[in-house]
This record gives sequence, structure tokens and C-alpha cells, in this order.
Amino acid sequence: MRSDYMLYAVAIIFFILTGVVAAYYVEQQLWIVTTAVLGLVFIGLGYSQRPRPTTPTTTTIPVTTPATIPPPPAPPAQPATTEVVKEEKIEPIAEAAPPRPGLMEIKGIKEKRAAQLKALGINTLEDLAKASAKDLGTKLQISLKITGKWIESAKQIVEKS
Repeated sequence: MRSDYMLYAVAIIFFILTGVVAAYYVEQQLWIVTTAVLGLVFIGLGYSQRPRPTTPTTTTIPVTTPATIPPPPAPPAQPATTEVVKEEKIEPIAEAAPPRPGLMEIKGIKEKRAAQLKALGINTLEDLAKASAKDLGTKLQISLKITGKWIESAKQIVEKS
């Protein structure tokens, strides 16, 4: 529940209390004034806590009447032509070798990190498998533990392929 609603509810309670005190205890003018002032204070607090309306940004679009819109030009007449379709036989291509796994096959290496590795001269998994974890860690400013995992993963992938 929003806080301004709670403050409005407390203000209503004070106004009801003001009415009860005024109806039954006429001599208690201090109570009447006090509860009325407290009711007004809580209304003010509720008003200050209400959510501010957001004003949507509007863009003015020029309005054109149908009379000002020119009709679209008629398409030019084209001479009738016949198309000759030549059928070509598609010969099956021999099975291509599967692509070699790249640097992004390793968990934790995405496009950005692969670009950083290529900038350091590591273009293939073989290059990464031969690299030093300490050198990579210092050049890339990352943990030696992470670079060690990359190198181990690269070694495993290179051994499999």
C-alpha cells in the first residue's frame, strides 16, 4: 500500500475524532483544535508522499488534410516480356570437414575476450594450450586461476581433435 494512502487514512481518523469530540464535549475546545490540526498535518504529509506524475514526452506531428496529399503517381506501363528460366543441375558437394573449434569453445571466453586473446597473438586453441597462465593473467589483468582453467580446457580440446 502506498504511504500517502496510509497518511490520508490517519487524517480521516483525526477528523472523525474531531467530530466526535466536538459533538459530545463542547467544552473541550483544545481537543477539537488539536485533532483538526493533526488531521491537516497528516493530509499535508500524505500529499507530500504521493507519487509524482511523469509527463510523457510528446512530439508534434504535422497534420495534413487529405486535400493536401497528392495522389501517388501511376506506375509506368511496361511492355510484356517473357522470361526464360534456365534450369541448372545442382551437384552434391562432398562432405566438408567439420569446422575446427575456436577460442570461444572454452567456457568463459566470449567475443570480447577472444578479441583480446587475438590481440596478444593467441588465435587458435593450440596457441592457447601452449600459452603460460601467468603471462596471460598479467597481460589480461585477470586471475591466474581463470587463465589456468582456459589453458587446461584448450589442452583437452586439442587432444580430442
